[in-house]
Amino acid sequence: MIRALYSAASGMTAQQLNVDNIANNLANANTAGFKARRAQFQDLMYQNMIQPGAAAGQQTTVPAGLQLGLGTRAASNEIIFTQGAFTQTNNPLDLVIQGKGFFQIRQPSGDLAYTRSGSFQLDRNGNIVDSNGNQLEPQITIPANAQSITVAQDGTVSFTVTGQTAAQKAGQITLANFQNPAGLNAIGNTLYTVTDASGDPQVGNPGSTEGLGTLQQGFTEQSNVDVVGEFVNLIQSQRAYEANSRVVKAADEMYQQVNQVTQ
Repeated sequence: MIRALYSAASGMTAQQLNVDNIANNLANANTAGFKARRAQFQDLMYQNMIQPGAAAGQQTTVPAGLQLGLGTRAASNEIIFTQGAFTQTNNPLDLVIQGKGFFQIRQPSGDLAYTRSGSFQLDRNGNIVDSNGNQLEPQITIPANAQSITVAQDGTVSFTVTGQTAAQKAGQITLANFQNPAGLNAIGNTLYTVTDASGDPQVGNPGSTEGLGTLQQGFTEQSNVDVVGEFVNLIQSQRAYEANSRVVKAADEMYQQVNQVTQ
């Protein structure tokens, strides 16, 4: 009965974490560029009462054995980098990546971070920045007299000025990709940083041979959270939590019966 209590308690703890993960996904259902996470669990170690394959006689072995598990634990909550839906904004500085890749953002510390959110603005110096004022990397500056801004699918940024018909090039947006994007470290504000698990970034122009996606101007990428699916997961997690709590209650009642017998 001691095992039942602790095994069920570990299941309740795991399902509580699962509900926390679902809550974060639902809270960010309308966050541009947000990527949902999926909780994953694994069983704990086993107590071998009878080792499978142990000798049952001189010429026979135990076919299955007797192993009692000690519960479960949360192993990870993997980031799911599926493409989110595109919403048209007609804002020339709203960009989406159609395919693989991340925008590169220069943080105040000087380190690079990576994001799928392409909602950009101009700061007072004409630099393209994200919603927190961090500069897009490589730095691209738009002059104050620019009348229109065009971002091509290959990341070429150009603008026109009054009195001139030819567009002038302002810079080139490059994207980064990773061998294992799920291994990136989320730091908030839809930003990610490199880890040993993600591998080093492979940087190139959009649509290049590195397998990077192309850019689309005037759109934002919405969260990839499946609200209906998250509610189904929430119901399943709640039922699993209730089932484990009933095991705790049943074990407690068995202890109560044992105590009454020994009195």
